[in-house]
Amino acid sequence: MIGVLALQGGFEAHAKSLSRLDVEVREVRTPQDLEGIDGLIIPGGESTTIGLGVEREGLGQPLIDFIDSGKPVLGTCAGMIMLDRDHLGVLDIEVRRNAFGRQLASFEAELDFEGERMHAVFIRAPWVEDAGDGVEVLAEVDGHPVAVRQGNVLAVAFHPELTDERRLHQWLVDRVHAA
Repeated sequence: MIGVLALQGGFEAHAKSLSRLDVEVREVRTPQDLEGIDGLIIPGGESTTIGLGVEREGLGQPLIDFIDSGKPVLGTCAGMIMLDRDHLGVLDIEVRRNAFGRQLASFEAELDFEGERMHAVFIRAPWVEDAGDGVEVLAEVDGHPVAVRQGNVLAVAFHPELTDERRLHQWLVDRVHAA
C-alpha cells in the first residue's frame, strides 16, 4: 500500500500512475492515514498551501517519523520543497522555489537521469541550491540539480505523473517490495 499526500496538488495523477503499476493506493490527509502504508508520494502543487495543510492536520511530525522509519518516499516539484531543510527537514538540501520562472516559463526537457534519458515536465519548478554530502545528484538542468536521492528519499523538481514515464513510481514500488 502506497500513500499519496492528498492535501493539494497532483495527488490524483500520482494515484493513477501507481494504479497502472497494480499498486494499492491510499490518499493521506491525516496522521491516521499514514498507518499501514509502505511508501509515500508527496506530490507537486503549491508548497505554501501544502505546508499550511500539513500544519492544519498535524501531519508535520508524523510525516517526519514516517520518513525517518526508512520507508521509501518520492517527492515531486512542491514535494521536493516540502522535504528540504526549511520545511520537513528530512533531506539535506536547500531548494529555490520557481527557480526556472513563473508559469509561463514552464518547459519540457530530456534529462540524463542516472545514465538514461528521461522526459520531464517542469511547471514553476524548483531546483536544488545546496546539497549536503549525503545527497546524490541524479539529474541536472543547466548545471542545477533537479533530481536527488538521500537514503530512502527520492526528490525531483519535475512531474513524472504527467507523462508516460513510470520509472520513478516503479522505483518507489521496488523499494516497498524490497523492504
